[in-house]
Amino acid sequence: MILTLTANPSLDRTVSLPGRLERGAVQRAVAAGEEPGGKGVNVSRALTVSGVRSMAVLPGADSDPVMAGLRLAGVQYLNLPIEAPLRSNITLTEPDGTTTKVNAPGPALKPVEQEALITLLVGACTAAGAGSVSWLVLAGSLPPEVPPDFYASVAHAVRDRLGAQAPRIAIDSSGPPLMGALLHGAAPDLLKPNAEELSEAAGFSSEEALEADPLLAARAAGMLIERGVGAVLATLGAKGALLVSARGSWLATRPPVQARSTVGAGDSALAGYLLAEVAGGAPPDCLRQAVAHGAAAASLPGTTVPAVAATDPGAVTITPLSGPGGTDSTTPGAGAAGSAAPAPSLSSREES
Repeated sequence: MILTLTANPSLDRTVSLPGRLERGAVQRAVAAGEEPGGKGVNVSRALTVSGVRSMAVLPGADSDPVMAGLRLAGVQYLNLPIEAPLRSNITLTEPDGTTTKVNAPGPALKPVEQEALITLLVGACTAAGAGSVSWLVLAGSLPPEVPPDFYASVAHAVRDRLGAQAPRIAIDSSGPPLMGALLHGAAPDLLKPNAEELSEAAGFSSEEALEADPLLAARAAGMLIERGVGAVLATLGAKGALLVSARGSWLATRPPVQARSTVGAGDSALAGYLLAEVAGGAPPDCLRQAVAHGAAAASLPGTTVPAVAATDPGAVTITPLSGPGGTDSTTPGAGAAGSAAPAPSLSSREES
C-alpha cells in the first residue's frame, strides 16, 4: 500500500484551445474536462490505474466534486470532512502543448483541522497493519493558515507513532512547504524536485544552470544527500531526469514525445518510480520507469494519468554518473552522457 497526503486538493478543469491563447479575446474551446487533482491525488490515480494499491488522504466533504471524481476513478481515499468547498484549478492547453495553469489558493485549514488530518493519516498507516504501508507521499502546496513546516510535523508524527514500522516518506513540493520540511527534520527517503526546486533546496546554482548541466544538478542533489535526504529524483526539463543516492547517480533520457499537456507529468514520474520500487526494481530501473511514466503523461490530454501498460521504459536510456556513492551499476542500452536524445519536459512547474 502507498498512501498519499494532499493537504490542498483540487478539481482540475482542463480546457483545450484550437490555437494560441489570445489574451483579452473570446475563444471557443474544442474540448473540456475535469479530474480530481492535487499532486498526491495524481500520484494515487496513476498508481491505481496501474494496479498498485494506493489510498489518497485529503480534506474535503463527502459531497465535494473531488470525492465524486475519486469514486468515479476507482481511487481509494480517506477524507477529513470540512465545511468549505475545495478549490478548482483551471488549465488551458494549446495544440503545441503549451500549457497555462491558474491555481486557486484553496480553503483555509484551521489548526484543529490540521491536527485532525495528521491523526487521520497516522490512523490510516496503523490500520493498514504494521509494515504494510511501504511509502507515504507528502505532495503539493499547503492551504492558507497551514504553517510551512506541516510536512515535517506529519513525518515526525508518523515516525513517532510507528517507529521501525513507519513507511518511507517521499516529498514533492516547492517554496515554503519544501523548505519547511527540509529545515524542520522531515528527512525524506525520497525528494522529487524539478530544477528550480533542486536549486532552492540545495541553495546552489540556478534552475537554468542545473537544467543545462546534469553533472551540476547531480552535485546539487549530492548536497541534499549529505544533509540526510535518502535519494533525489530530479526532473531536468529537456535534459531528462536524474536519480542520486548514496549508492550512485544516474541520468535518464529518452526521445522526445509530442506533448499535449505537461500538467501532472511530474506526479506521474513519481508514481512510476514508486511503482518500480515496490516491485523490487534497482535504482536505475526505478528511474527508467519514472521517465517513461512522465513522458506518457505529457502525451495525454489534461491531467490524464497513464497506466503502466501505456508507458515505454525501453525507450529510456540510463547513463551512470559519478555521485556521492560512485556508480555501482550499469544498465543495458546505456549510452554516453550527452549522446541520447532529450526527454520531454517533466519539470511540471505547477505547484498543485
